[in-house]
Amino acid sequence: MHFVQNFPFFCILLTLICAVVTSVLKGRPARWLTMGLIMAVTAMTVCVLGYTLATGDSYVYMMGHFPAPWGNEIRIGVIEALMMTVFCFVTFFSFIGGMVPSIREIEKTKYNIYCILVDLVFLALQALVYTNDIFTAYVFIEINTLAAAGLVMMRQKGRNLVAGVRYMIMNLVGSSLFLFGISILYTITGHLLMANIHEGVAALAASGDYKVPLTIVVALVTVGIAVKSALYPFEKWLPGAYSNATPTVAAMLSSLVSKGYIFLLIKFYVRVIGFDVICSLGVLDVLFIFGVLGMIMGSVSAVRAKTTRLMIAYSSVAQIGYIFAALGLRSEIGIVCALWHSAAHAATKSMLFVSCAEMDDACGGTHLRKDLRGAFYHSPLLALAFSLGALNLTGVPLLSVFMTKVTLTQAAIEVGGRHMGIVLGAVAISTLLNAVYFLGTAMTLFIPTKEGDVVLPPTVRKNPFTTVGLVGLMALNLAMGLFSQPFLSALAEGLARFA
Repeated sequence: MHFVQNFPFFCILLTLICAVVTSVLKGRPARWLTMGLIMAVTAMTVCVLGYTLATGDSYVYMMGHFPAPWGNEIRIGVIEALMMTVFCFVTFFSFIGGMVPSIREIEKTKYNIYCILVDLVFLALQALVYTNDIFTAYVFIEINTLAAAGLVMMRQKGRNLVAGVRYMIMNLVGSSLFLFGISILYTITGHLLMANIHEGVAALAASGDYKVPLTIVVALVTVGIAVKSALYPFEKWLPGAYSNATPTVAAMLSSLVSKGYIFLLIKFYVRVIGFDVICSLGVLDVLFIFGVLGMIMGSVSAVRAKTTRLMIAYSSVAQIGYIFAALGLRSEIGIVCALWHSAAHAATKSMLFVSCAEMDDACGGTHLRKDLRGAFYHSPLLALAFSLGALNLTGVPLLSVFMTKVTLTQAAIEVGGRHMGIVLGAVAISTLLNAVYFLGTAMTLFIPTKEGDVVLPPTVRKNPFTTVGLVGLMALNLAMGLFSQPFLSALAEGLARFA
């Protein structure tokens, strides 16, 4: 075994150790330890990506001395390494970009707790991407849920506390459905490791046994993940959680937490049950309908939102709809589209939340969209970062989300029938609505104010951390747009070895 193959396990173990060490540190050391941790994990993940791209194959890492089915293991391939690399960069730039607001808004005595929760969310994300054990996935789903709810409530304000409790309740409902599903799955297969479950399910599908329980399993897991990912109409907890959290927390919740759940669902479909079996059960047809509804209804809610943060939060509902609609097309290109959009949306939405929060402060502490007029003259970098994100999510060519819409349309055309017409119409309506609220807001930033330029507060004018974070996120978004074809090709090749 090459030494680099140990890195995913090292990353998980190092993150867990740092979370423990952070608990005994004060705010400043805890902050720098967390930043160093994210940098170290990012460096190791890039090495793993290079290794998997060079070999073109996946491998299983057994933790401990006991082989399957008694031991636990993780599995790493091109898709896992590629997605985790994007997630690591998003985590790093989001943490850096939102550092000053988090210092300003979180009590000094509780800042180390904030860093612990960030470490735990980062830990859970890695585990969900790498794990090859379905019950281990459930354990880290719960860790993710509790840590994310704690992050929402870190500002200790009334709205944050209400949003955090609502977030936790709804996500625990989703976790319960997931647990019920895997409990039934264990009952009918007798296994928890994904490869062993896949063999058992294949045998059941061939014999025709347990078709109803298997359908119930897939439905429970799908609905559970849909609730946790805020698929329409399960998005009621999302606006309050995203719009009231600190910039880093909002960026991590929208960009990473929900994407970890979606990645796990894709693994469940492809690696655990088998995509052919999933397609035969008819669950994806229902998923497709709600995905399309989410594309439109999320955009409608975003148009009606009065605050910028609420607009960005509701737009996440629409973007999650794209992902689930792509999965509902029952094709490999649909899965590739879902994976691609998970990465593209993660990079873009984090940039929007970080830039939006700072831009509100630069414009006098407003949260209303109409009060952002002339924001470019207050802080050009913030306005440019927001505008890039707005253009991207609208679907402007040469940017990453444009490739999502192209790939989704291509998948729909290949499927044909009613799916093609529905997708083409939904993409057109969603894109039009995206242009209304995103481009409309972005254009407002460049309209000069009648009073002239406003002198910026020192925290906005002299904030190198926000600058580094936003420049990094802008570079990541541009790179993903300009080099989308190699990225998509790697996902397509990795999917062939993903099962």
